[in-house]
Amino acid sequence: MSTPSGPAQDPVLGALMAERRRLLNLGYRMLGSVQDAEDVVQETYARWYALSEEGQKGADAPLAWLTRVASRICLDHLASARVRRERSTGEWLPEPVRHSATWTSTGHEGGDDPADRITLDESVSMGMLVILGSITPAERVAFVLHDVFGVPFTEIAETVGRTPAACRQLAASARRRIAGQRPGSITAQEHRQVVTAFRGAFETGDLHTLISLLDPNVASRSDGRGKVRAALHPVVGRDKVAHLLLGLMRKEPGVELVEEDVNGAPGVSVRIAGSTVAVLALDMHDGLITDLWMVVNPDKLHIWGVDNTD
Repeated sequence: MSTPSGPAQDPVLGALMAERRRLLNLGYRMLGSVQDAEDVVQETYARWYALSEEGQKGADAPLAWLTRVASRICLDHLASARVRRERSTGEWLPEPVRHSATWTSTGHEGGDDPADRITLDESVSMGMLVILGSITPAERVAFVLHDVFGVPFTEIAETVGRTPAACRQLAASARRRIAGQRPGSITAQEHRQVVTAFRGAFETGDLHTLISLLDPNVASRSDGRGKVRAALHPVVGRDKVAHLLLGLMRKEPGVELVEEDVNGAPGVSVRIAGSTVAVLALDMHDGLITDLWMVVNPDKLHIWGVDNTD
């Protein structure tokens, strides 16, 4: 019985499968969801293998074909997701990923296949993904493809159905929005020190210290999406945010706070009886926490259910 040739026997197939990691990373930056990114990758490969042999041979650059198709799927998803979010209540936040997180189609962390790994860098910080979620789908696609993945505007034009010049303007518009909303720089060491102090004050109920770590205009946003109770609107102001956090601690006995990297930056996971029930990502400016994003939707915490702190 003959067996299908693997990547070692088929250089084209091997190159296509090696592109999986890039597509997964592209999908996550486009959609802010690992699960959705995985669906995009699967759909992209399904479309490739649905092509006739002549159709596959007619693709002069198969890797560019995969990128273009995946981007189009993301664009369609973003447009429909925007409508759904506008109709639903509460905040929507990106799905947080852990340091060196891997993902499988079953939705559980495991294995070490580099093709299933999200690369953590500034482009997947929670703050960046939140900003990207506020711009138009076309702007997001143009920015991610060009500024993050280096795709020429001539190719992006084929994806979004606009001229290269229009795509250049889309990316520039996104760039301006990002530059206008991102907080000032802070070193990784300073960020971690603030997170450590924040965790300690949060855990011990030290209201004075907690308030001292928060910017006067700090905003806390929670994503429960109807799955669990969460604030429907941002909570703004250091006093309100501090009391909100400590109130949550009092309501949930046996809470354990663990410092973990969230989307490549120090953050905090909240565990009860060993299960992660919330993930907190924080942005800072001048040593103070300016934004706090609290993901409590259990659908977005699958890869946090397995201990991966080693």
